Amino acid sequence: MPKYTHGHAESVLRSHRSRTAQNSAAYLLPHLKPGHQVLDVGSGPGTITVDLAELVAPGRVTATEINPDAAAITRAEAERRGVPNVDPVVADVHELQFETDSFDVVHAHQVLQHVADPVQALREMIRVCRPGGVVAVRDSDYGGFVWYPQLPALDHWLELYYAAARANGGEPDAGRRLLAWARAAGAENVTVSSATWCHADPDARAGWGGMWADRIVNSAITQQLLTSGLATEDDLKSISSAWSEWAAHPDGWISILHGEVLIHV
Repeated sequence: MPKYTHGHAESVLRSHRSRTAQNSAAYLLPHLKPGHQVLDVGSGPGTITVDLAELVAPGRVTATEINPDAAAITRAEAERRGVPNVDPVVADVHELQFETDSFDVVHAHQVLQHVADPVQALREMIRVCRPGGVVAVRDSDYGGFVWYPQLPALDHWLELYYAAARANGGEPDAGRRLLAWARAAGAENVTVSSATWCHADPDARAGWGGMWADRIVNSAITQQLLTSGLATEDDLKSISSAWSEWAAHPDGWISILHGEVLIHV
């Protein structure tokens, strides 16, 4: 199993907790119905998971994570919001422990970019989805990130992220590959879309830029870049300062591309 590039530092969770079903899974929402049984693969901090659970109640959402500590983060969010129909479990998406045809909807947000074999992961997601159901997958595509002003240290940030993610067995440009991976997994009826997040107002810039200013110097990727020799502490401090500079710039703007596929089973 590849190493999860982001880890679970506070700066990472701060970003991931801003995700909702509306801003991260809008393409799926028309396909959800009360009573649906949902599998949410890679549930993370659980904000999307709990939104889905509210939409399909009295159906249940089974939420998978890679280890008990990560699953506990999802559980804590469900408990905090008082949503009882979430069942966090530990699972490997390459070999899911669930019976064939177990779920009406299988969902994964920002997962396939991190896994060792995204095609096998999709085969498993399709296997556990009932006929007539949907498998919904959304992943960002780092090659489609566009920002202004063009600060050289941010170009360096992107180069380092590519190096770290691929060293961990991931694919940062997953978004553009989702259709190809779905077809390789045997999917025949696939609806394809794309969407963006745009951060340009002062609060959004402060959130995104501040998050990466912290994350590059104090998260799992920090230690990976330092111990591998890909970057020095000065490099990372320079990138952190550049993100802060970008966030404070009145013309600061960033667009973040995502690919989306709905596999109709």
